Amino acid sequence: MAHRLLPAPGEAVTLMVNFIAPPAPQQVAPKPVPQPPEPKPLPKQPPRQLVAEAPVRTPEEPVAPPTPPVPVVEALPPAPAMPLPVGPLALGGELSVVCPERRAPGYPPLSRRLGETGKVILRVTLDESGKVAVANVERSSGFLRLDEAALNAVRTWRCTPAQRNGRPVEATALQPFNFVLEGN
Repeated sequence: MAHRLLPAPGEAVTLMVNFIAPPAPQQVAPKPVPQPPEPKPLPKQPPRQLVAEAPVRTPEEPVAPPTPPVPVVEALPPAPAMPLPVGPLALGGELSVVCPERRAPGYPPLSRRLGETGKVILRVTLDESGKVAVANVERSSGFLRLDEAALNAVRTWRCTPAQRNGRPVEATALQPFNFVLEGN
């Protein structure tokens, strides 16, 4: 059952509404923005290589005092010739850079079957002719067979002699060997 109440004719009111549009915003002519003058091209300079970047300094960090002026020193008589440094020259990198005749160590068959792997680091001393004079195990792989394989291989190397002041000298370097089993 539905019931609907209708308002009495005196209660019903018709309301008429007219919408008024808001006033249109006034168009203000834009002020011309002054253009900056055309920059003049700088003379072309040769490219520079950035060597080091200065760290950013915060206001809390102290600033070093200015360096005092360098006093003028009269020229001293030439010093007597310095004796050449004694001892082998320490090479910075691996010997593979200076040893064109080198063969990789063979993986010992028993070590391969037993799954032995590791890294051997040898201390190698080259004589003035570029031959390996001394080779010792600096850090072992943990397996004597791998250490011996590396030593046997490096003893056959022929290297370019290291030079100090244009003369060949003894040199010492550390040479790593990684013994890794790959595949089956």
